[in-house]
Amino acid sequence: MNNTIQSKDLSKEAPRSPYMQLGGFAILARTIDKCRAVIAGTPGEYHFDCPVDKMLFGFKNINAEDFKAFVADGHTDEEIVEWVKTHGDEKTDDEIKAWSESFRTNFSYSTNEWFIGECTRLGLDPVTNTLFDMLEVDDVASFAK
Repeated sequence: MNNTIQSKDLSKEAPRSPYMQLGGFAILARTIDKCRAVIAGTPGEYHFDCPVDKMLFGFKNINAEDFKAFVADGHTDEEIVEWVKTHGDEKTDDEIKAWSESFRTNFSYSTNEWFIGECTRLGLDPVTNTLFDMLEVDDVASFAK
């Protein structure tokens, strides 16, 4: 364990891509980046324990504050992956893979007004783009200014 938290300043750069997986988990790398930034006081406009993070926490049935406390101890990505795997509901590698793939490819808010508005703002089609597509384009747009 390393008590020094290496955190991104999310007012200057985006968290890791929603497409990046750690330990087979969709969104975990991004959730870690946002959590570390909140702890360091550099979250920018990003939010930890947002609805997307809650989907990961709900899948594993883990508490966001317990996760944050573990991250705050300065653990590495690998140690956090192991913590996620060993806390909450037990999931097989196949269950994690299926959940992550479904979340990455099928999760669309195509009938959600907020999602439609965000896609429109970013020039995306809310019917053919997923939440991950929208987050990825929004990250690029946020720091292209």
